[in-house]
This record gives sequence, C-alpha cells and structure tokens, in this order.
Amino acid sequence: MFSHCAAGSSLFASKGILPSTALRTAIVSSGNREEHVICVAFETRHTVSSDGATLALLPLIAFARKVRTVQAGWQKTGGFCMKVILAQPRGFCAGVVRAIDTVERALAHGDGPVYVRHEIVHNRHVVDDLKAKGARFVEDLADVPNGAVTIFSAHGVSHSVEEEARSRRLNVVDATCPLVSKVHKQGQRYSSLGRTIILIGHAGHVEIEGTLGRIPGPVYLVENGEDVANLDIPDDTPVAYITQTTLSVDDTRSTIEAVKKRFTDVIGPETRDICYATQNRQTAVRDLCRHVELLLVVGASNSSNSNRLREIGSECGVPSYLVADGSEVDLAWFAGVATIGVTAGASAPDVLVQDVLAAIGKAGPIEIETLDGVEEKITFRLPPELLEAS
Repeated sequence: MFSHCAAGSSLFASKGILPSTALRTAIVSSGNREEHVICVAFETRHTVSSDGATLALLPLIAFARKVRTVQAGWQKTGGFCMKVILAQPRGFCAGVVRAIDTVERALAHGDGPVYVRHEIVHNRHVVDDLKAKGARFVEDLADVPNGAVTIFSAHGVSHSVEEEARSRRLNVVDATCPLVSKVHKQGQRYSSLGRTIILIGHAGHVEIEGTLGRIPGPVYLVENGEDVANLDIPDDTPVAYITQTTLSVDDTRSTIEAVKKRFTDVIGPETRDICYATQNRQTAVRDLCRHVELLLVVGASNSSNSNRLREIGSECGVPSYLVADGSEVDLAWFAGVATIGVTAGASAPDVLVQDVLAAIGKAGPIEIETLDGVEEKITFRLPPELLEAS
C-alpha cells in the first residue's frame, strides 16, 4: 500500500540509514539544492540501520518527521504524498435518501408550493438545494396555508402536530424514517401493556420531541446512567426502554445496563432493532481511527450522528474535526500529519465529501483509498401518497 510518489535513490546514505520497505524517497530540486523528501507507507513501524540493527522504538511517522528536510512549497513538487482514507460506510443512509427523494418527488408532481416542516434532514446544504428547487421550510404549521402540500421531516412528529395538520386540511406527505416510526410503535406497544417508558436520547432533539408526543402513557427521558439513577419512580415499576435512532448500540449499552440493574421488571427491543446506519458508521470510524493521525467528519453542527462521530474520533485519541464542507477545513491542522481519515454523517451528501477532499488537496498531493467496511444495500419505499400520485 505505497503512495504514488516518485521513488528516488537511497535515503540519507551519508547518515548510514537505509530505508525499510515502508519508506521511499524522491529527489526534489529546490534552487541549487536537492532535498530528500520521504514518501511514507503506513504499515511498517520501524527502520533498519546500515549495520542491520532494528530501530524498533522509532515510530515510522516520528522517524519521517525527524529526517525530512523540506523547504516551503515542497507540496507542489509531488515528492511527499499525504494519504487520505475514507470510512466505509459513510454519508447518506436509506432514511435520508427516502426523505430527500420524497421532497423532490412532491416538487415534481405538485401544482403548488411544497412546504416542509423542519429541516428534512439536518444538513444546510441539502436544505438549501431543496429550497432552490422550490421547497419552503417552516418550523410551525401556522406558516403553512390551509390545504397546502406539507411534508413531515425524517425525524418524525408528535400526534398533536398530526392533529393540527388534519384540522387545517393540509395535504400531508409523511417522510418520517421507517426506523423512527418503528421506535414510535415500540413505545406505543409497551405503553399499551401498562409499562412506564424510559426513552434514551438527547433532550431537545427534534426526533425526541416527536417520540415523546406519540406515546400515550408516562415517558421518562434519560441520557445516561446518572439520569436513570435519579428517576423518581419505584424500582419495581414495570418499565420498557426505547432509544433515539441516532444513538448506536455502543452509545446506549451502558444506559440500558443501568436500567436493567435498577429495575426488576424490564423489557426492550432487540439489539438488531437499533438503527443499523448509526451503528455501522460508528464502527467504521473506530476502525478508521486505527489507521490515521487526524479525522475529519463531514456533517452539520446540528446533526446528532455527525457530532457523535467526531466524539468517537476524539475518544480514540485522534484529533477530530467536524466540518460542514471544504470551506471549513483549516490546512494548519495537517502540519506534520501524513494520514487523514474522512467520514460523513448520515445526512451529509457525497458532494460535500468531495469538496472536503479537494480542500485537503490544497495542502499537497494526496492518495485516496477506502477502508474495507459494511456495504449497505437497504432501501425504503417512498410514502404511499407519492406512489399513488406516480
């Protein structure tokens, strides 16, 4: 897995150091001087001296930094190739694709304006693109004219919002992610069994607001084990837990264990019922962080799953940054960095990933590869209202 850099002669032979199989050099002309520039392949973690002694304690990257002598503008020479590794999977999930397709199909078939309650997905670029195509985004149904086509976002809505839309005779198309709808149904079923619901999620998130408004019985929102311990309900209360879809199995594991430890009668969904896309992207980032020195997460600042990906990078000990697009990339982050990881939240389109890659390329030549990972093939049918219209 060598970078595509020109191979040169022996590395600093005058210093008695030979390259291992993980190092290549290029000779770069700079005025009247020749500079040795190292191209690094990122598996090998040692070099070998001319007498055969292994310098095992010198990490490869640290060694490269010590022996590399490069003048300003060396990036343009093609001598040093920075490696960019893409996570797999990354970007759009099936629920996001369905939501965006819903708005675009409604715009194509509708005679009048199409209104969307809340951002269809949490990404400004996606929203701006749909606005340019004619979609009108509102936070309150009061801003929608009676009888107008109205789309509910992928995050779902409460019963009260549905009732308001019905009373206003709005022509509703529901783009709620099927996995969010599944959580709603789970909560309703558990509540019908007489159980108190413990909802694991983030207060204020639009998905949580919708879920809270769809369960008829008592519901308690918790974010962590401390919240579970502080719940003011008897330990023998029959309870059931459900989770926000933008939280993974890993995110909820400790909180679920706290629920099971405190309460004597607990039921909840199977692990496989938790959103596949969230778990897959988090697993991919953990794997990616084993190979890189810096992580860029493409996503919006109000995207819960994108923020979590950045947090996971930091937890893995890798400097991690959340960027909306290439304009937010700071080339100063790459000083002394040879490998960069890139992933994207579930609501970030691939065009933004390409924009970030172009921004990274401004620092110098890059080689791009994709890490092996899960290939997602799940798709969701469009809302029935649109299928009937077509």
